[in-house]
Amino acid sequence: MVTSTIKVALIGNPNTGKTSVFNQLTGLHQQVGNYPGITVEKKIGTCKLSENRKATILDLPGTYSLNASSIDENVVIELLMNKKDENFPDVVVVVTEVENLKRNLLLFTQIKDLEIPTILVVNMCDRMVLKGIELDVPQLEKDLKTKIALVSSRKNIGIDKIKNLIADYESLSKEPCLNASIIDEDYFNKLRRAFPNQLLYKLWLVITQDVNFLNLDRKEIQSSFTKSHADLKRLQQKETIKRYQFINDTLKMGQKIDVSKINTVRAKLDRVLTHKVFGYLIFFFILFGIFQSIFDWSSIPMDFIDSTFANLASYAKNELPAGEFTNLISEGIIPGIGGILIFIPQIAFLFLFISVLEESGYMSRVVFLMDKIMRRYGLSGKSIVPLISGTACAIPAIMGARNIENWKERLITILVTPFITCSARLPVYAILISLIIPEKRVFGFISLQGLTLMMLYLLGFGAALFSAYILNKILQLKTKSYFVVEMPSYKIPMFKNVGINVLEKTKAFVFGAGKIILALSVILWFLGSHGPDKDFGKAPQIVQEKLDARNQKYSPKFLDDQINSYKLENSYIGIVGKSIEPVIKPLGYDWKIGIAVVSSFAAREVFVGTLATIYSVGSHSDEETTIKNRMEAEIHEDGSKVFNLATGISLLLFYAFAMQCVSTLAIVKKETNSWKWPLIQLFFMSGLAYLTALAAYQFLK
Repeated sequence: MVTSTIKVALIGNPNTGKTSVFNQLTGLHQQVGNYPGITVEKKIGTCKLSENRKATILDLPGTYSLNASSIDENVVIELLMNKKDENFPDVVVVVTEVENLKRNLLLFTQIKDLEIPTILVVNMCDRMVLKGIELDVPQLEKDLKTKIALVSSRKNIGIDKIKNLIADYESLSKEPCLNASIIDEDYFNKLRRAFPNQLLYKLWLVITQDVNFLNLDRKEIQSSFTKSHADLKRLQQKETIKRYQFINDTLKMGQKIDVSKINTVRAKLDRVLTHKVFGYLIFFFILFGIFQSIFDWSSIPMDFIDSTFANLASYAKNELPAGEFTNLISEGIIPGIGGILIFIPQIAFLFLFISVLEESGYMSRVVFLMDKIMRRYGLSGKSIVPLISGTACAIPAIMGARNIENWKERLITILVTPFITCSARLPVYAILISLIIPEKRVFGFISLQGLTLMMLYLLGFGAALFSAYILNKILQLKTKSYFVVEMPSYKIPMFKNVGINVLEKTKAFVFGAGKIILALSVILWFLGSHGPDKDFGKAPQIVQEKLDARNQKYSPKFLDDQINSYKLENSYIGIVGKSIEPVIKPLGYDWKIGIAVVSSFAAREVFVGTLATIYSVGSHSDEETTIKNRMEAEIHEDGSKVFNLATGISLLLFYAFAMQCVSTLAIVKKETNSWKWPLIQLFFMSGLAYLTALAAYQFLK
């Protein structure tokens, strides 16, 4: 039996419930990826229509119209205009929301002008009685020249009707709703005569938007039909007015609203949640609760994952035959996989909370609230969520920037987010602060060490805003920035949508960035566990002879620690540490600190574990305290302390600014679809970290 496939494009304004409809149609039969050459995410799902028929459904980015102002909207236009595109739809499903039908229909009328079979879905029909809304569906279908499905994606109402309409798409009318060319009949008649075989509205979009289709070049058409930018904008405005006139006339006949039944709860909540004082306080307390929960809830599964993979590595080491392959598995691959999976709880919990806030309608209020402040620095109001979530982990924070429509604002957000102090920096900060800052209190109750930690957090946030301001001035990206945010109705989150969203984001991290992290973890293992045979291969013999020459007693554990320390010093990564010592010495670092800095490129917290090995401490439950004591005892050949105030401050500032995280670079590469931006990020942040640390050490020494 041959199964035919119908290609469907799902289009709609933001916050119309388009994603909910997509999830109801496809369930878990979804794939997520990026459009070739750009960073806009696309979701494709499959839906069974009958025994021998299925639909491939493409969930396109939310857009208010075909007058593009972002890359997301360009994606929609270029797909609908290019019949040769592999995803060009047989039928378009436009999702609208029953309370905002007037505004939603603007996009619908534009798509109808492209003469593609189009279905109109009116979502949230279960709220019609509450809102006093009545729709004359037959009348609307007649005027709009389409078929309509009344749907409640939350209650799974009308989904089968959509499937039936998709299956019968060939019977749908392709006739436009109105004749938009009457806005300038002479101009459009000339255009029609010049290109008789092309669709008139497609030509108009080529002229007014930064898109091409078929063999027609945009500049060629514009040169032949020259109009000033102001004239084109004026015609666009006339077109929009003409469409709304048609929509108003249509809704006069097909829609009735009983004003007395309109619920005022939303207006009352908005007055509180968007208040110029209380709005910020409420948002602060919500965030405080969220991140407290993230840290508290994720610690248990993260500890479980960490201990599980540690035990698995130990088991592999002890049970498998000794050799290079076993070392690769136990010291490289298993820890590498563990290093990927340990981030999952934080990612899952963060996106759980973000999804709940979005589903409830509150996130749009936050964006509105923060836009005025963030825009001063070249950011969007939507940037506040990734920046704040960066205190947990930069990886999910950067992934959270996907909802920023403007590419320039999104890019700046991605590039500056790593400045925010994440939880991986805390082990480094805790040890160094305890070494160099005395346990004193200011005003009798403020801990000087706690104050230092808070200043590091503020320093990171300040660096992010300052860098955003600079990048906004430097980056000459031609993007128009309009702040348009939907204020949807408040509703109880649909947990199916929340669950699917969390699953998607987690999978995207594991299978996207995870591959890169694993590969680099194996490379770092190789460099740290191998070295030139002259010294590395004879480490046990050399260390044994040195200890025997001292005529001192030692335990087997002490011997193992000394051998491991010697091996590390003479490994390839140890050689790197020695080779970079002239570069890092002006910062107050010796080769041992240099190895820790290089190793922590895998992840910032690796700094602690590396020092544990270097200082022959081993892996203990009280690792941080033990390292602290040994670091305190470390001295230079002249008898001065290695970790003095100058070196400590230098290290703190270095880790405050440096891009010391492979996983973050990997996710930036994935989100930007290019190595260009993560490499710029790496060199800029590393350069800033070096110069700042250099200045601090030279000033304080």
